[in-house]
Amino acid sequence: MAFKQELLKKIKIDDLTDKVLASIGPAGSEKKADKGLFRILLEMAGYIHKKERDLDLYIPAKDKNKAHILVLDNDLAFYNTSISDIGLRKSPTLKEMISIRNAIKILNDKDVVVSKKADSVRTVQKECLQGLDLSFSPDDIESIAKDGAASLEHGYAEGVMECIDIFAELLGYKPAPKAFRADHHRILGAFLQNEKGDIFFGPVVFYSFIYNRLFAMLSPVGSFDKTGMEGYQEVLKGNEKPDLSGSDVFQFLKEEVLNKGYSPVLTINL
Repeated sequence: MAFKQELLKKIKIDDLTDKVLASIGPAGSEKKADKGLFRILLEMAGYIHKKERDLDLYIPAKDKNKAHILVLDNDLAFYNTSISDIGLRKSPTLKEMISIRNAIKILNDKDVVVSKKADSVRTVQKECLQGLDLSFSPDDIESIAKDGAASLEHGYAEGVMECIDIFAELLGYKPAPKAFRADHHRILGAFLQNEKGDIFFGPVVFYSFIYNRLFAMLSPVGSFDKTGMEGYQEVLKGNEKPDLSGSDVFQFLKEEVLNKGYSPVLTINL
């Protein structure tokens, strides 16, 4: 199914982006950007790798002028200049450094740097997403629900979690905040935090990938609500009955997507 595969690509792109952004340290930090993960994003966006001196450069395949070039080092900088000029500025020879004109270029690259670090990562994320077709129909949503139910029936944990993640993407569900987490569970739900910092979480979908148990609580629970949190924990442990369980959870998720302002195209927010 084309839509499912396209949406899984989007989820992967966003996940890689978040991980690369999390790896970037503040200015002056010794923290190193995860260049391996960013390399994957660059390749997904269609960039071509080129070695110049000791530099790893990435050039857009569609850019005939080759003037939008990323240097894969800790700065993750995009340059609007030639490959040879980047080589001079980033990896000069001793002979090149003797020239005053070259020395000025080497010491100051603000005239050719387009973006760095997080801004560059967001640029590549956007380019990855631009090539996706995220239009869908009710039949696509029905098919995902059926795939999830079939995976649950056969104990295929990876398939269940994949379908849960797809519905979470469509509904804007987020991973459980710290107070709502549990080991060996995938927990996703609607998340709201007010000005006081109080967290409301729900509806919530739980999947125990150890016991292949899928269930849901429909009413939001406040992190400040002691009684509500105790009830949440009892449902999580299996001591209290959830609002929904098994394949009914996928039917609920399907109906949420189709009934809440159904649109045939998934909007990408950057």
